[in-house]
Amino acid sequence: TDYSEEQRNELEALESIYPDSFTVLSEKPTTFTITVTSEAGENDETVQTTLKFTYREKYPDETPLYEIVSQENLDDSDVTDIIKLLEQQAEENLGMVMIFTLVSAVQEKLNEIVDQIKTRREEEKKQKEREAEEEEKQRFHGTPVTIENFLNWKAKFDAELLEIKRKKMKEEEQAGKNKLSGKQLFEMDHNLDTSDIQFLEDAGNNVEVDESLFQ
Repeated sequence: TDYSEEQRNELEALESIYPDSFTVLSEKPTTFTITVTSEAGENDETVQTTLKFTYREKYPDETPLYEIVSQENLDDSDVTDIIKLLEQQAEENLGMVMIFTLVSAVQEKLNEIVDQIKTRREEEKKQKEREAEEEEKQRFHGTPVTIENFLNWKAKFDAELLEIKRKKMKEEEQAGKNKLSGKQLFEMDHNLDTSDIQFLEDAGNNVEVDESLFQ
């Protein structure tokens, strides 16, 4: 088998089929890329991937080397699925030139992914709605009361109540210490003992006395 001849013929065919997305990177070993783009989706969305192929010496009796070198709008799971698809197609077409077959399979897969984007978004929207509804339900109904969570709540409530009582007692105690007795006020201000006399002197003759009180 003249592998080199088969490889050259396939390269010429690929360049003709994919004139805008086919690029030769090297000749020894023969390495090239093909960019595959899906059809436009519902909102003109597309997904895209660039595949890199390298001929082994005995290709097509040996599978080519392949990898994804770039992608747009694809999830990691999509990339994994494409690699598995390439592996499956390469094994099934062993012995025949297969690059066009591999690329066509990827093209079909990308079209499926675009169709699934709408479904994914609808599912994500429904999931968010379910989560919001569940959150609202929890907020409205509250947490179901069980013996365990009631006892936990009561222990916390009793602890908070005890702390409030302690603070109040401490404040009252502090207020009692700060309150001065009459004796303490007298000792602090000696003018208090003359205050009544001073008052009478200031009043002078204007002080009226009810003499009947002394009869």
